Amino acid sequence: MSNPVLTRPKAFLHGIIPPLTIPFDQKGEVIYSALGEVVDQAIDNGVTGIVVGGSTGEGHTLDRDEFARIMERSHEALRGRGAFVAGLIVNSTREAIERVKLLKGLNMTALQITPVHYLFKPDAERTIEHFRAIYEETGIPILIYNVIPWNYLSADMMLRIMREVPGVVGMKQSSGDLKSVSDLLGGASADNVVLTGIDALLYPSFALGAHGAITALTAAVPGVCVQLWKHVQNGDHPAALDLHQRLNTLWNALSHDNLPACVKYIQHRQGLGLHLPRAPMQPVSDQQKAVIDAALAGLPITLRPSHSTVLHDLKRHSA
Repeated sequence: MSNPVLTRPKAFLHGIIPPLTIPFDQKGEVIYSALGEVVDQAIDNGVTGIVVGGSTGEGHTLDRDEFARIMERSHEALRGRGAFVAGLIVNSTREAIERVKLLKGLNMTALQITPVHYLFKPDAERTIEHFRAIYEETGIPILIYNVIPWNYLSADMMLRIMREVPGVVGMKQSSGDLKSVSDLLGGASADNVVLTGIDALLYPSFALGAHGAITALTAAVPGVCVQLWKHVQNGDHPAALDLHQRLNTLWNALSHDNLPACVKYIQHRQGLGLHLPRAPMQPVSDQQKAVIDAALAGLPITLRPSHSTVLHDLKRHSA
């Protein structure tokens, strides 16, 4: 199976590519018909694509049927307006391949795949074979999602994987270690993609030459992140530094224990329904809302009043 992204990944995977949040109701059911609004909010803010099934999207909580249906509905809502990246947070090579098979017919730009994440980890050779087998079975370019603390891949290991598995076109580096971003950019080939997943270091990552970002903040305030990206590309570093500082204030206001819930609240303040995280993750508390609101006030975005009710109008959001 051929894919133009394999030879020209940077033409498709660059700029701000937010992870899609998944709207859940009070019972933890997916509000499928609200997915289009989430996609539109991102695209209307100038992003270059979306990731579906990532960590901010609570992809680790989805069963196979939900995974496939969310991918299909999100792909339909995107309507070719940007890159479509399918996230896989699974613990075996077989499960990764089986999930991709469920998406037959979708035009996927790439797969974002974590190393295995439950307790045990394969050695270097098995890790390479994991990514090789997924690519050989699917033919879809792969981004390594380097986020698992106890199976954290070094820059040298990721560069080796890209050399030995041509289908691995890049990675999203999610550690707070800016040196690893620099090492990856210095060692990657001209065709590889290095995306930052470090919310607190978007500006320096872009200044070092990262090709874009996939982070929680890019989902929460995509328009501001697009502005930051453009400032750096245009060489306007004073403006970029100013936005960086204000974005960092917001990042410091967010709780990482229920980060997806916080992101959904921020999206709600910009016009979406107040969607919930999936249990047992806790919703945003009133105290968290107050801290987040104070940080949002310092950003160049239009805020709408917050409503306490969850969006569950069955006429608008039927399954």
